[in-house]
Amino acid sequence: EFEHMRGTILTFVMASLLIRSSLGFISTFSKSPSSNQIPSMARPRFITSTLESMTRMFSTTSDIEDLVKAKGDEIRLLKESGTPKDELAPHITELLALKAKLEGPPPTPPSEGESEARAIRKGRLDKIDAMRSSNANPFSYSFSPSTSAKSLAEDFEGKLEPGEEDESYKVKIAGRIMVRRVFGKLAFFSLQDESGSIQLQFDKKKLNALNPDAFKNLKAWTDSGDIIGVEGTIRRTDKGELTVNCENWEMLTKAILPLPDKFHGLTDVNKRYRQRHLDMITNPDVRETFKARATITSSIRRQLDDLGFLEIETPVLQATPGGAEAKPFETHHNALDLPLTLRIATELHLKRLIVGGFHRVYEIGRIFRNEGISTRHNPEFTSIELYQAYADYEDMMELTENMITNIVNQLHGTETLPYGDHEVSFQRPWRRVTMNEIVLEHMGFDFSSLSGNPDALSVAKEKAKEAGVPNVDGLKTVGYVLNECFEELCEPKLIQPTFVTDYPKEVSPLAKPHRSKEGVVERFELFAVGRELANSFSELTDPIDQRERFDAQAAKKAAGDEEACGVDEDFLLALESGMPPTGGLGIGIDRLVMLLTNAPSIRDVIAFPLLKPE
Repeated sequence: EFEHMRGTILTFVMASLLIRSSLGFISTFSKSPSSNQIPSMARPRFITSTLESMTRMFSTTSDIEDLVKAKGDEIRLLKESGTPKDELAPHITELLALKAKLEGPPPTPPSEGESEARAIRKGRLDKIDAMRSSNANPFSYSFSPSTSAKSLAEDFEGKLEPGEEDESYKVKIAGRIMVRRVFGKLAFFSLQDESGSIQLQFDKKKLNALNPDAFKNLKAWTDSGDIIGVEGTIRRTDKGELTVNCENWEMLTKAILPLPDKFHGLTDVNKRYRQRHLDMITNPDVRETFKARATITSSIRRQLDDLGFLEIETPVLQATPGGAEAKPFETHHNALDLPLTLRIATELHLKRLIVGGFHRVYEIGRIFRNEGISTRHNPEFTSIELYQAYADYEDMMELTENMITNIVNQLHGTETLPYGDHEVSFQRPWRRVTMNEIVLEHMGFDFSSLSGNPDALSVAKEKAKEAGVPNVDGLKTVGYVLNECFEELCEPKLIQPTFVTDYPKEVSPLAKPHRSKEGVVERFELFAVGRELANSFSELTDPIDQRERFDAQAAKKAAGDEEACGVDEDFLLALESGMPPTGGLGIGIDRLVMLLTNAPSIRDVIAFPLLKPE
């Protein structure tokens, strides 16, 4: 009914407009030829007011388009009738107002900074056109550097006096222009490649020897941020700076956008993460962090390979998430019509490889957990998990200590590193302490004294509250209370590398029961600077015990615990075929890199961390 009414009204308005114009047209012919004024009776005000009301009542694009058409028809009739311009003016204003409703609000004028950026971009695009007009390619195909900035600095350390040049030493080098200074017939650029920076000198006479337009083109076509290749000899300036004295240059890639903040780097932390390519260009320390990360992962692989471990990849898409307590990311396989999750650990598949007959396996891979984001947590991170048959958690402690100490020495040549306000010593042996012992140190209460006490849980909660530990009322066992006390009171204070051992059984569903202590498992976690770095078990090989623990986890999941895992029947089936005694170890690569590069946030060591869209 509403649509019918709207159509009727629109028809009425358009008909009224036409009638109004027709009356004016007729009136024109009934008046003296010397006057072509349309009488006021031909312009009834109710039509205009109706039109204005209609634009308010019906604001859809198609409605307004109809009104624009009707108004346009009216103006054409008025023009044909000879209506003066001053009489047409209000009608034209009304038509423009209707058209403005179609076009939306006028665009916000660009800020001064945006206008400047657009002008710079246009100027660089014009330079690209100029290069192409001169048959020069602004985006070259290849270049073959013969050396690097770092190599030149090393090769000429202690050589060449100020003002001296070695004309016999020819080099080719490529990189990005970071600073560009032109002084008449002389120019100096600062060139940055992957290894560092070096100065380039361009003398007009020398450069033009091969191409008379070379210096002119250098000045006209280059900007900071461009990638160029040069060929020349090595000299030291009068001030002693090692310099490539260029005799030829080539544009390799013309940068359309300038470098940020006039070469002082990015200071907005969020923008640094969001535009990591600019962060790496302007902050050399960032590149060094990722070089260190590559060295760390390479060292881990090399050390494990030398010990006879095999790296075998396992599935990322899994039907049943397991191997950790974490909320998974969910997805769906369309062809199989199968709900799946991204893996939260590589553990269970690697253990199945041990069942299958491999004695030493590992995987460095991406892990996905649908959890919060902080300086220590990223939903997508990298871990190394390894499993060794016929070993236990004591063997894993030795392996962890040796492997990380070797990495520290390889990276820094020392076993003492700064981290924030602390000095961290990796000198072996590292401290080893049970969870109960370290809680006793910080809390003054021995949880092992509760063994056999029927009121153990209530006493444990009371002692925890007295020590200022929050959120213990809902905990179901003494083991959970002990773990909460450790995380609240002890973990943040573990600055030096420390192995915390013998965890409560309740919080370790995949670890083997301790061979001599009741209620705990053979497990350690490695801590440093108040953070967990590694986690290890004497792996549970009893399929009956494993099923009971899976069932307990499934019950927690059914009760609403999103981080609890379910029952992985495929893993249990493999375990029932028999898994040898096995030691397992997991290390968070990102946190290890943070520690060894003095990085305050996990985002500093992930090249492209997950960020909320702007």
